[in-house]
Amino acid sequence: MITGRVARVAANDQEGALMYIGVDIGTSVTKAVGYDESGAELCVHGVPTELLYPGDGRVEQDIDAVVDSVAEVVRAVVGQLPSAPALVALTGQGDGCWLHDDDGAPVRPAASWLDGRAADVVRRWDRDGTADLILERNGGMVFPGASGAILAALDRQEPDVLDRATTATHCVGMVFRRLTGERLVDVSDASYPFLNPHRREYDDEILRACGLAHRADLLPPVVTSGGPAAPLSGEGAALLGLPAGTMVSAGPYDLLASARGSGVVDPGDGLLIIGTTLACQVVTADPSPIPHRAGLLLGMWNEGRWMRAMPAMVGTASLGWLLDITGSSVAELTDLLDGSPPGARGVRVLPYWSESGERAPFVEASARGRFDGLHLSTSRADLVRGLCEGLAFAARHCFDAAGLGDRLAVCGGGAQSATWTQLFADVLGRPLEVVDVPQAGAYGAVLSALESRGETPDWPIPRRTVEPAAAHRQHYDDAFGDYLDRVDHARAHWSR
Repeated sequence: MITGRVARVAANDQEGALMYIGVDIGTSVTKAVGYDESGAELCVHGVPTELLYPGDGRVEQDIDAVVDSVAEVVRAVVGQLPSAPALVALTGQGDGCWLHDDDGAPVRPAASWLDGRAADVVRRWDRDGTADLILERNGGMVFPGASGAILAALDRQEPDVLDRATTATHCVGMVFRRLTGERLVDVSDASYPFLNPHRREYDDEILRACGLAHRADLLPPVVTSGGPAAPLSGEGAALLGLPAGTMVSAGPYDLLASARGSGVVDPGDGLLIIGTTLACQVVTADPSPIPHRAGLLLGMWNEGRWMRAMPAMVGTASLGWLLDITGSSVAELTDLLDGSPPGARGVRVLPYWSESGERAPFVEASARGRFDGLHLSTSRADLVRGLCEGLAFAARHCFDAAGLGDRLAVCGGGAQSATWTQLFADVLGRPLEVVDVPQAGAYGAVLSALESRGETPDWPIPRRTVEPAAAHRQHYDDAFGDYLDRVDHARAHWSR
């Protein structure tokens, strides 16, 4: 992270150059990054945001607090730049349901993509054929944290709240409305689960099947070419401490912004994001539904391109949980991984820790994590390695479902660990291009915004390659087969 005097020295060398700010509104952290016109990172500031757990599987966020976090990080970065930015580019978490009224004021807390209140809705849709209709017409498989499922649950549980709302959007759309006054959404955020990918417009048949035709007016207009862009309003200017009229762009949402920031743009190219979630995604030119009843099909800002996303619910969050309960720290990760051999001395893990179950490469609202093969000699190192191997097996499962080609890039906080990245390469059995862009989401948001207005920024995307260890190939191929068997047995148990 570039902070303090270092950031100011870097900025002082850039006086007179164009400045840009990328903002990544994550689930647990909001970050703003200042860039110069060559793409050099000048400064970055982040603040944590809070998840609320009011009970019954619900996971929410205070919308005003999230907007305030954006204001705080942007103001901090603006204070370190030599001149006001020409652009503020937003990206952030997708899915969930963020409701506001005509004035852009929230009518209730945001329901997070982690929310599980719609688990019974998803089970019902799976039984009555609604889920398959959505998959056929949209290309994505509904899960409890999807906006459609949450809207259906709220329509039953809190209809008066929906009556007061005028817009149901996602995080980036909500913040964009507060900063610009514009009610718009980009094609990636709008894609799932209501958009027809061929026509790039909302599908009336999906809305009817979900029982939400009477709520169609809540869906904001979709910008299908490029993304939403509008000048900063007076209210937005007061929030960010920037001149009114500064351009603000919205999207693509974080999965696709990270892909652009990692140079993953051609069909067959894949990206693994080792972050809070374990996001596995592959660019495709074919929006047809795949045989697997899972994943999302997200429209890209490039015409004729879609992202086949298999974002498993929990990534580094599960490792953080295990480190906490074993009294370990992130600083010990390398030693812990090195302290246990491939196979983790028999410890085998199904890494499904989300309260709302799993969404990729299968949808199961009742999915739960499990450790097998524990014994009195099991060490902390075995537990940690077993979990990290389980996450890598989950990634391999997702990429097999998504149709990965020859090239796979990797980014995210977990990619900063050379030992863990090597483990992923070994389990996946393929080279990994580790992208050396510290904030790939913010970087990609700015690049996408500049390109959407006809500019061709020549920003670098440095990377290094990690080769899989040939000595471990057969072991991990066999272990992956065992992992798939255990997933099948667990799914039979969960369904009961």
